[in-house]
Order: sequence, then C-alpha cells, then structure tokens
Amino acid sequence: MNHERPTHDEYFMEIANVVAKRSTCLRIHVGAVIVKGGQILSTGYNGAPHGFEHCLDIGCIREKENVAHGTRHELCRAVHAEQNAIIQAAIHGVSIEGATVYCTHQPCILCTKMIINCKINRVVFQNGYPDEMSLKFLKQAGIDVLRMPSKEEPPEERPLSV
Repeated sequence: MNHERPTHDEYFMEIANVVAKRSTCLRIHVGAVIVKGGQILSTGYNGAPHGFEHCLDIGCIREKENVAHGTRHELCRAVHAEQNAIIQAAIHGVSIEGATVYCTHQPCILCTKMIINCKINRVVFQNGYPDEMSLKFLKQAGIDVLRMPSKEEPPEERPLSV
C-alpha cells in the first residue's frame, strides 16, 4: 500500500481550510492557524465581533455599498481570520512569537502589520489578495513567506514561493 503523508505545511493548511468553513462572511471565507513547534497555538476565521449579528444573518455592508474587494477595510464589520487567531492567543496567554501562521488567503496590510508586531516569523498562504504592499512589508520585516498551491488555480498558475 502506497500512502503519501502530507507535509506539515500541507497538513496545517488543510486545517486552515477547515477553520475557514466557520466564517460568517458573505464574500469570502478565510481561516488562519498559528503553529509553533508543530503544535497548533490558535485558530481564527473571519466574522463579526463577539456578540454581534453575523453578516450571514443581516447582510453585508460592503456589498450594499458596492465596495471593491481588498479596499476600504473600515467598512467591514468582520474581524479578519488572522486578527481573530492573534486575539485568541492573547486572550489565553499564549505566546506566538516565532510562530508560523497558515492562512487560506494572503494577509491584507492590516493583518500584515499585526503579524509583524507579534513577531511571527513565517507566513504560509494559498490564495492571493490584491494587496502588494502586504508582501513588501513581510519581506522588509524579514518574514519568510510561502505561497502554497491552491486547488482553485490551474497548475500552471500555482506559484510555489513568493
């Protein structure tokens, strides 16, 4: 029997994809998993703040206002997946310094700045995002960045590293 085990990166990215299924956003489902030493420290998905009604239930402000994807973050009621994962680690007193964050999508510039200040040293993501500045910031901060192939992209368009 030939059984191929997934790499650690594939394993944790698959978990991030499962976490994304909890998203309550109408536009995009994003999941994040923070890992250190092969152990999951925290997870997060995009959705309304604790105690608020979900966009799934009341609609999307950004859709109503015709806001383009990747712009005007202040018009979104959701907390991003990376932010939620960082917040959950902080609430539970878990240090994420030196960790890797696995994201189903490239972090936006807001999440990138949080990742840098948390001293996360590696970002692995699947799907691109229309925000070149975030990649420039990650590189400038010396953070290792890996873009894994996405099942949604044709094989010839799947970059292996950024």
